[in-house]
Amino acid sequence: MKPEKKPLGLYIHIPFCKQKCTYCDFYSLPGSESQMDGYVDALCAHLAELAPYAAGYLADTVYFGGGTPSFLGEKRLVRILKTAAKKYHIAKDAEITLEANPDSAGDWKTLKALRRAGFNRISLGMQSACGEELREIGRVHTAEQTAAAVEAIRRAGFQNLSLDLIYGLPRQTMERWQENLAAAAALEPEHLSCYGLKVEAGTPLFACREEVELPGDEAQADMYLYAVEYLAGQGYGQYEISNFAKEGHASRHNLKYWTLGEYMGFGPGAHSDLGGTRYAYERDLEGYIRGVREGGPLLAENDRIPPMDRDIEWLMLGLRTVYGLDPKVFENRFRRRFRCFLPLLEECREAGYAVYQEGRWHLTPQGFLVSNQIISRLLDALAAEKQRRAAAAARGDFRVDRD
Repeated sequence: MKPEKKPLGLYIHIPFCKQKCTYCDFYSLPGSESQMDGYVDALCAHLAELAPYAAGYLADTVYFGGGTPSFLGEKRLVRILKTAAKKYHIAKDAEITLEANPDSAGDWKTLKALRRAGFNRISLGMQSACGEELREIGRVHTAEQTAAAVEAIRRAGFQNLSLDLIYGLPRQTMERWQENLAAAAALEPEHLSCYGLKVEAGTPLFACREEVELPGDEAQADMYLYAVEYLAGQGYGQYEISNFAKEGHASRHNLKYWTLGEYMGFGPGAHSDLGGTRYAYERDLEGYIRGVREGGPLLAENDRIPPMDRDIEWLMLGLRTVYGLDPKVFENRFRRRFRCFLPLLEECREAGYAVYQEGRWHLTPQGFLVSNQIISRLLDALAAEKQRRAAAAARGDFRVDRD
């Protein structure tokens, strides 16, 4: 009897875009269309080269992220997906996502060709329903193009659509944010991602952060809590800090990141977690193409992580989701007691930041707002417990505490 193949996600980075948004810190390159064909050649060759390492896996998700993957064009996208399907074991019911911008996702015939090639989920970068806000952050599409793209996506036969929104934009008011949410819900997507604006160093927005009027932390928190309540009323369940979905439509690919699932990334800047090793490629398009062609170095980082050392990741990522932390899973997986976390978790429950339901601890929406502080304190508790056990072992005390 053949062993069952392990689940795997494939991430394919498309670093091209029409114009860099003022807030964007992702590896994306406007004005590099001349590199597209060479990049696709290298990407397909790299997919083929690394396929043997995935022989024991079944890819149940494929995600084309960017950049703006839809900007690459139908033929190139189909070629990449066909290469992946030929070289990897891809599940018949795999979730295959394409990130798209409204300005390059308005042709329903092109979208239909992509759906027939195997894509079955679109993640559309709406960001705002307000033209003024879109121009402020350097988006190249209009609100009208968003509506037209959604219509084209539905006409092409896609039944799984996600929309991205950003709150905390320059000069954004609560009223404007409420209007954006209502406009997004009216488009009836199956999934919504709502991200608080982050001003990252090295971006154009960071350079002018003192001049633009950005909502403060308290205003952003109010916008977030409103979104949670409003979307729940519209039938979107929150399953992660920033993500909401109709029943059965949570992003299966992104859940891999939050549950320590395995995935392989391809392209400059892409990350992977495979066979106990985390690795990432350099954020260098030309270097990636050259490295694949000539067999040169590609990796920016490469770390082997023993299974028992993944407890920190398990805590940090688990608390991002409404599934939260299961004490039994922690104890069975990492062979240490969960009780070192209980004093803080009880404190969080009393403050309204956490709940204990169905044998698991998870944060409330109010708790998500202060999750960084909570996670930091949990990691301190874990470090103290490890020190206690190490000191006991140094004394020759190996007794098992069964309380």
